Amino acid sequence: MAEEEIPRDYRWAAPVLLVGLVLLVIDWFWGRPTLIAFGLTAAAIAGVLGLVFLGLSYDGPKSKLYGLKPITSRMPAVSQPKGHVHFRQKMFWTVVILLLYFLLTNIFLYGVDQQTVVDLFQSYRAILAGQQGTLMHLGIGPIVTGSIIMQLFTGAKIINLDLTDDEDKGMYQGAQKVMVVAMIFVEAIPQVFGYLSPSQTLVSSLNASSPGNGILLADAIIVAQLVFGSYLVFLMDEVVSKWGIGSGISLFIAAGVSQQIVQGTLNWLPANPALPVSATNPPSGTIPKTIWFFTNYNAGNMASGGWEQVLLHAPNPLVALAGTAAIFFLVAWTESTRIELPLSHAEARGARGRYPLRLIYASNIPVILMAALLANVSMFSILLWGNSTLAHFPLLGHQWWIGAYATSAQATQLGVSQTTPLMGGAYYLSTVNGLESWLLPLLNPQQYGSFLVGHAWWQDLAHVGIYFSVMVLGSILFAKFWIQTTNMGPEAVARQIEASGMQIPGFRREPRVLRRVLARYIPVITVISGAAVGALAAGADLIGTVGNASGTGVLLTVGIIINLYEAMGREQLMEMNPLLRRFLGGE
Repeated sequence: MAEEEIPRDYRWAAPVLLVGLVLLVIDWFWGRPTLIAFGLTAAAIAGVLGLVFLGLSYDGPKSKLYGLKPITSRMPAVSQPKGHVHFRQKMFWTVVILLLYFLLTNIFLYGVDQQTVVDLFQSYRAILAGQQGTLMHLGIGPIVTGSIIMQLFTGAKIINLDLTDDEDKGMYQGAQKVMVVAMIFVEAIPQVFGYLSPSQTLVSSLNASSPGNGILLADAIIVAQLVFGSYLVFLMDEVVSKWGIGSGISLFIAAGVSQQIVQGTLNWLPANPALPVSATNPPSGTIPKTIWFFTNYNAGNMASGGWEQVLLHAPNPLVALAGTAAIFFLVAWTESTRIELPLSHAEARGARGRYPLRLIYASNIPVILMAALLANVSMFSILLWGNSTLAHFPLLGHQWWIGAYATSAQATQLGVSQTTPLMGGAYYLSTVNGLESWLLPLLNPQQYGSFLVGHAWWQDLAHVGIYFSVMVLGSILFAKFWIQTTNMGPEAVARQIEASGMQIPGFRREPRVLRRVLARYIPVITVISGAAVGALAAGADLIGTVGNASGTGVLLTVGIIINLYEAMGREQLMEMNPLLRRFLGGE
């Protein structure tokens, strides 16, 4: 559909313009902004209401999203390859993007005071594949959050698109890009309200050229860098998806988590490099830490506290290494477990096959979406508690039941981060960080009671139970949404099998019969799949993981490595056999 063919009802222009004027008047008389601040606010309002107008004014027979066609058709994107991309070329682009990702995680944001950086996503850093204070500060957070919103809208039928239709699917992907860009701004702008503070040098230099606007301009520069880095991640993901092997998002997650696991296992530097190595400041890595205690403690000292330090105490105890290894083996086993439905060709006698239904049918996507959702809950609860403007928001601002956080002095006294919730819903939904944070205080409250950070034992148990339950139930919910939006449900699979000319032996070749058979398995496997990945991720968090990679990060990394290995095997097969490449859709 060309841009000039888009039917529009321009009567929507008046109410949208009126809303924009009202918002600007409120901002001018209530906020008393400077001219530059007012201009930035006006640009933001114009952008949002412009998208709203394009959607509402569409007057055609299809979804309102088709009104966004002028935007989606002009967004920067990576072109599709016109023919088959050879395996060597795919490996080249995959390695190049991976090296570029590591490079960007080491480019710090210009003008940010790195000493005062507060990481809003600290507990979810491994899943979001970013690095605090760098161009990759937001990581894949906006991409995943935009995908969550689009899936929820599609699952609730708010977006009326048939994803089996090529045109509707293209429109869905285009609208998803717009949503990702919107979420980049939503997640980037709050960072400058006390969490990514500009340096005094930058503020002073900007005040010299524009008196009174130094902080505002410095914040704008930081936000612009965050937006650039996040959109670059989005384009890098497209490069890997179209010209490389697998998914860019998955590649970044696996790379970041693998780096954390290697550092957590082998790092010989102590947690505080400024102090000498000692029993209270041992080497950070599990193996160097264990060797240090064995070489510096005798049998009596090991029995009186050394074993406890090696096995259970942070940083990176042996239990965390064992838990990480257990997750590796469990995920590898579940990935290989499947139910295979026998198939036969309706016309070619003797032609048989199998349709595999894996135990992890919905893959690891549900737990990625769940982790991203919890990361956003954590971010907005921090903003509502501590931000000077949002703290006065009616009913929600600075409410302990949403989430209460320590001041910098309290955080130092309690030995926690400023982003660690102390009470409210944010506390009960926050990630559990290993046995030391919940089990040891329950077994020996006199010695380890400080790890409860002022909570009673029953509150700690409630935290563990609620977090585990939310991860499992949320993953089940997202698994169902994912199956429906990716054409993996009984109806879609039945159509695919029928289109291939196959049928289940012993049953009539009819879509309703095939759908009825698949409906016995797919919904049940979907629930089991979501529950399994949620339980594995939450269980690993309860035990602890090396390098603070989080249970979700380890779970995702194992699945990603297995899928990448299988994808590389398929690519090599298609490279050797052109007929097989045509059969598998490689060209």
